[in-house]
Amino acid sequence: MAAYGGDRRRCFAFNPNQPYCALVFCGGNGMTKRLEIMSGVLLVLSLVAHPATAASAPPLTEVKVLKVESPVCGFETIDKGQAQTRCNHAGPNIRIYVLEVGYGRSQPHVALDGFEVDGTRTPVCAYDNGNLTDCSQRTKVVGNLYIFNLAGKQEGTFTFSNTSINAPGNTMSTQLYIK
Repeated sequence: MAAYGGDRRRCFAFNPNQPYCALVFCGGNGMTKRLEIMSGVLLVLSLVAHPATAASAPPLTEVKVLKVESPVCGFETIDKGQAQTRCNHAGPNIRIYVLEVGYGRSQPHVALDGFEVDGTRTPVCAYDNGNLTDCSQRTKVVGNLYIFNLAGKQEGTFTFSNTSINAPGNTMSTQLYIK
């Protein structure tokens, strides 16, 4: 039998009536090239076959006003379903703290009586038990804490809304009347 490229057959006869023939690679130039190509293909397939290990960002599940702060009243905790502040926060330097659980877009819609309000955003993390904390330790980011300064505005309806950055793309909002 003729050799093909660098290939040839080697036969052994353990039993004269049934010879065993095996393909032997003698490492000719064509065979080396084929082995290199196959090794490269296997490497690429092994890299592609592994799924990404990072979890996708969770969608928005909650937005709520946590507290309102002013020089007159100090910190007022806002309860679930509360429509307006209990204390009369009238005066300068009113700040509103909003918790966003999940990942929303970087520019939420925030206003007091329709006028835009500026603020800051800080990531909020959670321990394995679910308790929220700052992100100074190696913990899982679960959302953001926004702090808005009303910059001299004293009274009105505060609104906050944001849209999830991933599926299902839901929009969540909250509002509170500041008196």
